[in-house]
Amino acid sequence: MADQHMQESLTDEQADALLDNDEVEETIEQDDDAEMDSGDEGEDIDLDGAEETIQLQNDSVAHFDLHKDSVYCIAQHPTHPEIVATGGGDDTAYVWSAAPADDGEGPVLPQSYESNPQPRERKGQEAIAKLAEQDETVNAITFTLPAGNFIATGTLAGKLNVYATPTQSQPTAKLVGSAKEVEEINWLLPCPHKSYPNTIALGANDGSVWVYTIDPSDSSSPLSIVQTFFLHQAPCTAGAWTPDGKLLATVAEDSSLYVWDVFGEAAAAGVTDPMGGGQAVVALGAEDERFKVDGGLYSVAVSPGGGIVAVGGAEGHVRVVGLPRFSAAPTTGAKGAGAKSKAGGSKQAPAPSTASAGQAGQLLASVQAQADGIETLSFSQPPLTLLAAGSVDGSIAVFDAAHNFAVRRHIPSAHQGAEDEDDAQHAVIQVEFVKTPLGTANPRGYVLTSCGNDGVVRRWDVRGGTTEAGKGKGLMGEWRGHRGGGEGGGILGFVQGGGGSTVVTAGDDGVGLVFNTP
Repeated sequence: MADQHMQESLTDEQADALLDNDEVEETIEQDDDAEMDSGDEGEDIDLDGAEETIQLQNDSVAHFDLHKDSVYCIAQHPTHPEIVATGGGDDTAYVWSAAPADDGEGPVLPQSYESNPQPRERKGQEAIAKLAEQDETVNAITFTLPAGNFIATGTLAGKLNVYATPTQSQPTAKLVGSAKEVEEINWLLPCPHKSYPNTIALGANDGSVWVYTIDPSDSSSPLSIVQTFFLHQAPCTAGAWTPDGKLLATVAEDSSLYVWDVFGEAAAAGVTDPMGGGQAVVALGAEDERFKVDGGLYSVAVSPGGGIVAVGGAEGHVRVVGLPRFSAAPTTGAKGAGAKSKAGGSKQAPAPSTASAGQAGQLLASVQAQADGIETLSFSQPPLTLLAAGSVDGSIAVFDAAHNFAVRRHIPSAHQGAEDEDDAQHAVIQVEFVKTPLGTANPRGYVLTSCGNDGVVRRWDVRGGTTEAGKGKGLMGEWRGHRGGGEGGGILGFVQGGGGSTVVTAGDDGVGLVFNTP
């Protein structure tokens, strides 16, 4: 099992694909191939059977192994970070607690090389609830804001399910409502707008974007469409709300970016983009050669102040675009006209407002520090002004927004796997700065967490760091436990709420692991 300190018999060919413990430090710089350690004298090697004993490392403090296939998505409760929800390729989703259990004999230690004496076998985390009625692979999952009252799941068959989050008084996850308007759901996001609680957005494989509000008291329509948008002409690959929840930025494989005026507040402020059909405040696409990214866009992030949006695409291209600044007094209620109004749900009449278009829609930067697709983007919190980008080429780049997005740091082998025939670099799947609620002190704002197809969680000091292992690149630590190796054992996502002291992962090997990352 992925959670145990164990020994496995591997062929010499398989063993050659693994790094020994001393060579872990060499994954930061892409140096010449290092000779594999042949092991201590007397190591148990069966030359006739071509087998050798290899010790595997598991630094996790807890694990969840009820999924029978890859865990594709993970979400964290906004006010109880120990509660997570995961969805997988086994057409199931679960809610479970990431808090390691204590059976009275003390906590179970991480099962790593350093554990001596050998740790006792631990039991996997139990499910709080199973989210039933899934019709295909669960590809997206989220808790609603601000209080996590509901959990939404999206499948590769296009089904949206919404459940009441289990509580002590109501331990089952009751299905509130379902919708199936698209063929495939790519992502789900909760809206942070204070006046529109329990609102979610989704992006679909047909390029459409849908915004729903959840109201279980309305038995006839517990899921109501607020808005729908149909300007993307290819699969909508990613989305991001502005911190105030007033605008929603989405990107697609046709190299388009739209920033949607979901609640009509920008229109009330007189901020629109003619190319956005009256629904978007920013509309950019492949027809603009300065913005165009051949191969499409796959990631998007909005700065903490809401003033800029960054998008990432093929061949390492990153574009940074200005957003409008405006304020409006929102009206109550978020319901649109319902499913019959697919051209865009009805908008409420907003109160008078003020706005400044400023640099809205302007291309502020076009950078390319990496060689392959940008899978993930993350902005740091003030006072830092950094943007981190993770690439399929295995690298992480950090740009400084305060200095025209110059490259502050480049880690070419951030998630380098075993040294094999191809010397493969494993894709960086997610990067995320350690964050706290806006307006609160964040002493760890310089810490960046990353994961990749090598199955490793790593922490970086973006100021540089001086650790010997980091070789000046700022590696603070790494945690192992997933199979990795690029063969169905990588990490497909993580959450790190609660100040970043714990990281919970979604593994392609079908396991969720909990790491203490002080």
